[in-house]
Amino acid sequence: METPGLTVHGEAAPFSTALRSLINNPLYSDVCFVVGQERQEVFAHRCLLACRCNFFQRLLGSEPGPGVPSPVVLSTVPAEAFLAVLEFLYTNSAKLHRHSVSISFPPPLMGSVPILPHTPASLESNVHRYRQKYGYLSQLCLQFVMKVLDVELVCEALQIAVSFGLGPLQQRCVAFIEAHSQETLRTRGFLELSAPALLLLLRSDKLCVDEAELVLAARSWARVGAAVLERPVAEVAAPVVRELRLALLAPAELSALEEQNRREPLIPVEQIVEAWKCHALRRGDAARGAPCRRRRGTLLREHHRFLDLPFK
Repeated sequence: METPGLTVHGEAAPFSTALRSLINNPLYSDVCFVVGQERQEVFAHRCLLACRCNFFQRLLGSEPGPGVPSPVVLSTVPAEAFLAVLEFLYTNSAKLHRHSVSISFPPPLMGSVPILPHTPASLESNVHRYRQKYGYLSQLCLQFVMKVLDVELVCEALQIAVSFGLGPLQQRCVAFIEAHSQETLRTRGFLELSAPALLLLLRSDKLCVDEAELVLAARSWARVGAAVLERPVAEVAAPVVRELRLALLAPAELSALEEQNRREPLIPVEQIVEAWKCHALRRGDAARGAPCRRRRGTLLREHHRFLDLPFK
């Protein structure tokens, strides 16, 4: 009777170190990538990438022709992020840093898939490509991002979560912003949110910020968008301003907003009229569709005692 074979295991560390030495090493490499806007050359090995990742298996499936193969151009992938992905594919581990993750969204979190704009069909396709491309690494990156969230990173992470339907990350980001609302509104990341991401925040009752500050933040956000898109402020703001709860403002504040709105249109006139109806009739439900629920950070005004929808 033949004796069963015995599987022996060598030390993992020297094996990992040896493979790590091949990352971006021209020695024995048979494929070159040109990555990022700086067009940095990154060298790799077809057989290793193909056996570790279905995306690369399809990308590199054809046999290279005679002579020097043409480089594979991935211009939307920052080099730092691409090297992190290679490190994981070569060694089954990757060293992540808060700085590198924050500056390299989407990759390594999202790879070369563009974030915006998306049609529903292209978004579904991109999510599928993303999952196939990064698999388990993407989950590790998500876990890492959720652990290192801070005020400067959270809006960037929320944008990724909303664009790609990453539910756990989205919930974590919203909860963080609810607890750090005022600080978050002052970040560059807030000004760069898409309308769907900002809508998600403005629909929350748990923001720790007063409505007057939210109005100012929404105006700043719309101004930035208007400058970037070369469109009127009111047009950029249209998808989100309906979620501003103007009835929560005191009469003097509402009058000041109305005057500013004449100089720089931001909010539809009928929305301001609805807020005035709530004041005049002393009922929060007087104007249909006028949101009157107080948020967690809403400062109390005298007229709030007449509103029928208190904060829950």
